[in-house]
Amino acid sequence: MIVLGIETTCDETAVAVVKNGKEILSNVIYSQIEIHRKYGGVFPEVASRSHVEVLPSVIKESLLEAGITLQDIDLVSVAKGPGLIGPLLIGVNGAKALAMGLGKPFIGVNHVEAHLYASMMGQENLLFPSLGVVVSGGHTFLVLIEDIGSYKKIGSTVDDAIGEAFDKVAKLLDLPYPGGPEIETLALEGDPSTIFFKAGKVKDRPYDFSFSGLKTNVFYSIYGQNGVKNTLCPLTHEQKANIAASFQETAFKDIIKKSMEAKKNFGCKAIYIGGGVSHSKKLRSLFAQEDALVFWPPKGLSLDNGAMIAGLGFHVYKRQGKGDSLDLEPQTRISLETTS
Repeated sequence: MIVLGIETTCDETAVAVVKNGKEILSNVIYSQIEIHRKYGGVFPEVASRSHVEVLPSVIKESLLEAGITLQDIDLVSVAKGPGLIGPLLIGVNGAKALAMGLGKPFIGVNHVEAHLYASMMGQENLLFPSLGVVVSGGHTFLVLIEDIGSYKKIGSTVDDAIGEAFDKVAKLLDLPYPGGPEIETLALEGDPSTIFFKAGKVKDRPYDFSFSGLKTNVFYSIYGQNGVKNTLCPLTHEQKANIAASFQETAFKDIIKKSMEAKKNFGCKAIYIGGGVSHSKKLRSLFAQEDALVFWPPKGLSLDNGAMIAGLGFHVYKRQGKGDSLDLEPQTRISLETTS
């Protein structure tokens, strides 16, 4: 089955063609990072307009790269949420129009579930039950995966998502958006042992995350206890690098510690990690030190992409035995546990 997947939940316009849920024939991504950099984050209205402008050409390029025509498509899959409502509407309505014009079935999938599936795409034999770890700009949580489409939430963040925390700390350090790659680069020059930061804890909820307090620790390290930046004696590059290194290591070790505890206590055979933050070399190196079988998204599938949407769409369609109604509406929030 040839599936065309469309992803427009935020600031990437992505289209891919995937065969039978695994074989990626094309994976084209148009990034809006440079457009939104001047705002220090994603500007939803600008993102929506960009999706409208480039989606047709990205679809065309993806088909060309795959070496097929529209008539070869068997199913159109699209991210129905969670995400920003404007961008979601562009993708969902575009997918509906394409499916209707071709007389092909249409399926909507959970964007976050697709991030987890991205780490499964290259695996011949999936291991269940397993632990799913989602780390991105909008989401941070742990789930017990019993099968594709069957999930039970174990823990989540009570405030900032990990990627959001990185963006905010990067802003405190006068680094550009997006913050994750900038902090990782700066941290290479720093020593995490020079500054002590404490990971957040949530009372009676051992698998939940809280990055707000950690972010506040960084704030006071930069501005002092009175909260006023000393412009007469600004931080040196070395001090900024040490702060970046300590913050990054504290946040990542918190994720790893809770992931390993959940893996043990829930009898998980492996860990599948998805989301944009999974692209981090530092996070991967820290996980590599643990005694666990960990699967990461293949190259090009960590950030938002259409391949994960097309791949998951194949499985959702097979499970349902039919496509979705064209009445399907995008959702800014979707529980992963209700996906199946």
